[in-house]
Amino acid sequence: MKIAIFGSCVSRDTAEFIPNSEVVAYVARHAVTSLDAPHGDKGPDLSELSSAFQKRMVTSDLKGNGVARIVKHAKDLDLVLIDLVDERRGYWLFPDGSTMTNSLEVESCGAARYARRAGGRLVEFGTDEHFARWQSGFARLIDGLKEAGLWEKTILLDIEWAGAVDGAQHPQQDRIAKLGRTWRKLQRGAREAGRGLSHGRSIGEALSSLWSVKPTEAEEYADRAAAANADYVRYRAWARSQALSSVVRSSNEVRIDRDHKWGPQPFHYRNADYLSIVEGILEQMKENGGEQL
Repeated sequence: MKIAIFGSCVSRDTAEFIPNSEVVAYVARHAVTSLDAPHGDKGPDLSELSSAFQKRMVTSDLKGNGVARIVKHAKDLDLVLIDLVDERRGYWLFPDGSTMTNSLEVESCGAARYARRAGGRLVEFGTDEHFARWQSGFARLIDGLKEAGLWEKTILLDIEWAGAVDGAQHPQQDRIAKLGRTWRKLQRGAREAGRGLSHGRSIGEALSSLWSVKPTEAEEYADRAAAANADYVRYRAWARSQALSSVVRSSNEVRIDRDHKWGPQPFHYRNADYLSIVEGILEQMKENGGEQL
């Protein structure tokens, strides 16, 4: 089965669990806004990117040729996967109206610094401005895939971020649960204050630790996932309304894999989660009359 991806590691990692599959086009670090108004690759210096893959992805974003990279394989493709994770960092908007995805690679190589110097500003994910331009870019993605006869082979992976690691319960976000977290945080702060006093710190310094306690790893994951999932709601809903096929998983259905090859992140899931997503993909393909495995 030949697969193309417009998205992130969510789709790429899932594809590795699809039997007899080959990813022939992988468009990553490429917000759909760049399909509408790509900045061009003449200004940013990408020489600090040591990975050929990273350079290729950022260059593709700057040229806005993500759809073209997929379409050129159209006659061979059995499946196109889309996910929205790479939208999370927003995009740079230049004075001429062109855009550049604010990927980690753009930050690391200095292209974001170039954007600031060129008068660009960062449009944050989740804002009304971002959502409006994202809708326009997503519509362009749809149009490009439709023109190539690929929209019927396209599946949206609508997978929420996981708020807990494998083996842990999904964190509750109700009032009682939040009060419990606040109480546990105060307890940790009190213990830290007590240790500070025993080591000769002033009362003021010790008391300040009551309110500067760092979240635990579990709390950090839960907070990041809850915030991201809330920001994604209208994006996911709109994308699903446009897609012919979707595989949906809520945050309480997935978990973070602590031993994931790319490291633990709320969008790096367990093998069991990927296998479940693959099952959903194959069911959708069967319903659509696609390739059977």
